Amino acid sequence: GLDYVDIFYHHRPDPKTPLEETMAALDQIVRQGKALYAGISSYDAEGTRRAVVMLRELGTPCLIHQPMYNMFDREIEGGLLDVLAEEGVGCIVFSPLAQGLLTDKYLVGIPAGSRAATPHGFLRREEVTSDKLVKVQKLNQVARARGQTLAQMALAWNLRHPAVTSVLVGASQVTQVEDNVAALNKLDFTQQELAVIEQILAA
Repeated sequence: GLDYVDIFYHHRPDPKTPLEETMAALDQIVRQGKALYAGISSYDAEGTRRAVVMLRELGTPCLIHQPMYNMFDREIEGGLLDVLAEEGVGCIVFSPLAQGLLTDKYLVGIPAGSRAATPHGFLRREEVTSDKLVKVQKLNQVARARGQTLAQMALAWNLRHPAVTSVLVGASQVTQVEDNVAALNKLDFTQQELAVIEQILAA
């Protein structure tokens, strides 16, 4: 029942469809007034640059890219963030809490009713390894020393990068929203804190 949406995302590249055709469709959606802006998601660095250039030439700039990014999935540091910064495109990351793994929910294993406890979903039980749980516990200690919850520190860590515009968080309870928003109270990191986090993640 909406007259238009604020942003229309093309959520992942389709190898069977020419990129030119996809970007032309986004351009038409904006020109027809069905969306105010166009965005893309889950494109790699090279595909992003091509898409951004095509949209710019069509006269509909790419407003934002929505990639996955968190402490356990840092693929976008391999070039995508640089492309977005160079092209002046925003970056709003999804899964900044690694589907809940970077919260206090999994500090002592997989609780009943959690995402990893269900047979379907993006966080599978086999992904919650003992190695990751040890890292989560150590990261939680760093967060507590900073005066934050693990989730708050994980969100602040995402936002530390100048190319990251914002983060997408999912919540099933109001308290989770309040906890996430409180990450804004402490966004800065010391070099020592960042070094300790890197050491934990690399172990």
